[in-house]
Amino acid sequence: MEKIKLYFQESAFGVCSKLGEKLNFPIDSIRLFFIYASFITLGSPIILYVSLAMMMKLKKYFRRMANPALFD
Repeated sequence: MEKIKLYFQESAFGVCSKLGEKLNFPIDSIRLFFIYASFITLGSPIILYVSLAMMMKLKKYFRRMANPALFD
C-alpha cells in the first residue's frame, strides 16, 4: 500500500504538496478536498489543479532557463 501511495505522490504534479507546504496544512486534507470537490462540482476543481500544475512547471522552467548551472 505504501508503494502505491509513494508512486502517486511522485507521479502527480505536486500541487497538493506545494499548497500544503505554503499554507502549512496537511497534504492529505488538500487531496481529499480536491477529490470531494471534483465529485460535487462535476470536475471543475480539476481545471484549477491542472492550471496550478502548469504554473508550477512554467515557474520551474523559467528558473532553469535563468540559471542552468544549478540544474545540471
